[in-house]
Amino acid sequence: MHRYTDETERLAEAIMAYTTHRLRMDPVPLDGPKSPAELTALAGQTITADGLGGEAALKLFADVLAPACISVDHPRYLSFIPAAPTEAAFLFDLVCGASSIYGGSWLEGAGAVFAENQALRFVADLVGLPAGAGGVFVPGGTHGNLSALVTARHNARGRRIVDRPARWKVVATAETHSSVRHAAEVMDIDFVGVETDAEGRLRGAALRAAIDAAGDGVFAVVATAGTTNFGTVDRLDEIADVCAELGVWLHVDGAYGGAALCAPTVRHRFAGIDRCDSFIVDPHKWFYAPFDCCALLYREPHLARAAHTQKAGYLEVLETNGEWNPSDYAVNLSRRARGLPFWFSLATHGTRAYTTAIERTLEVARAAAADIRGRDYVELLQEPDLSVVVFRRLGWTPDDYARWAQSLMQANFAFVMPTVHDGETVTRFAIINPRTTEADLAAILDTMA
Repeated sequence: MHRYTDETERLAEAIMAYTTHRLRMDPVPLDGPKSPAELTALAGQTITADGLGGEAALKLFADVLAPACISVDHPRYLSFIPAAPTEAAFLFDLVCGASSIYGGSWLEGAGAVFAENQALRFVADLVGLPAGAGGVFVPGGTHGNLSALVTARHNARGRRIVDRPARWKVVATAETHSSVRHAAEVMDIDFVGVETDAEGRLRGAALRAAIDAAGDGVFAVVATAGTTNFGTVDRLDEIADVCAELGVWLHVDGAYGGAALCAPTVRHRFAGIDRCDSFIVDPHKWFYAPFDCCALLYREPHLARAAHTQKAGYLEVLETNGEWNPSDYAVNLSRRARGLPFWFSLATHGTRAYTTAIERTLEVARAAAADIRGRDYVELLQEPDLSVVVFRRLGWTPDDYARWAQSLMQANFAFVMPTVHDGETVTRFAIINPRTTEADLAAILDTMA
């Protein structure tokens, strides 16, 4: 298995041919899921004593398994939060896999960590964090939010050695990503909810009232720079004022929306973000990197290192002053250098290309909102802050939305799923792919008439 043979050469050529063919497709096929019974009938038993052989396994993947996966980078994939990696990032992901790089320590992966840290610095500069800020690439926003909150609690514990509260508490809204409530469960802390304003934003006055009502033990507030459902940006300036006054850690979840810090047309919506204590953004969303990649940053990284560094005899060799070990900054030890494809794409294309691409998606979102306003059978729920456009089809029931969404997917036309807001079933366009056009969205709206 561990020798490069003639068979390996043929497999390498076949894999490169598959990869380049996939990259050349424009658009890629949307495809869609199959049932377990259908896949069992089509694929059969894939793990056998003697193996299928590499070329046969690749053919099985190409012909059966890949078409049973929705292409998240399709321009009409508009549900959840899509992905649209650059070709450069896709290709460098192959390089990372073939290079067997361990990205947990400077000792073992100095070159990779150096490059990842330059990509993290690019993000830190967008946020406005100081020169000493730093962090690590983790698998996703769930992992990033958990790691940031673990750091915040560890810091709070250190500052309150004598008078620790009966229960630690984190404050956020119902619009905050579900991973924050999940993190509270994992950490065995209390989640304190805050009411938003009419546009779904966390505001300073409501936050202050919630913290006062919660009593002792509030150690962190999670604000959102682009909610998943609506793309709404909280009033970060007001939130930062409250957190600074009360001495509470401010974590900003920009998993989806943080990339829009690149875009001059919406940059003003993020006023106050430079005052956060920690921040996340998922490059595998609007920053055009492959899955799985979340940038986690701290204003004061030594606080994260104190919370996360794992101790063991065999790890003492890594405890060298001045070396940056990514495993010290999150709930992780072993890690792939998942930030390298993002770094490579940035290094290849330059940062201005990212501004251009993100501004294009914002332009398409604004056009979609205008199109919806011009049709008498659909209604915009809210003017978009960023690139998520939420709307209702007048007169439709939840079953109508479900049938419509299923018909679009079965026709290999579009992937647009319903969502729920205030108990009402509606639908939404999440636009992060620069290949998505105004015509794509108009064609989807036409199907609702």
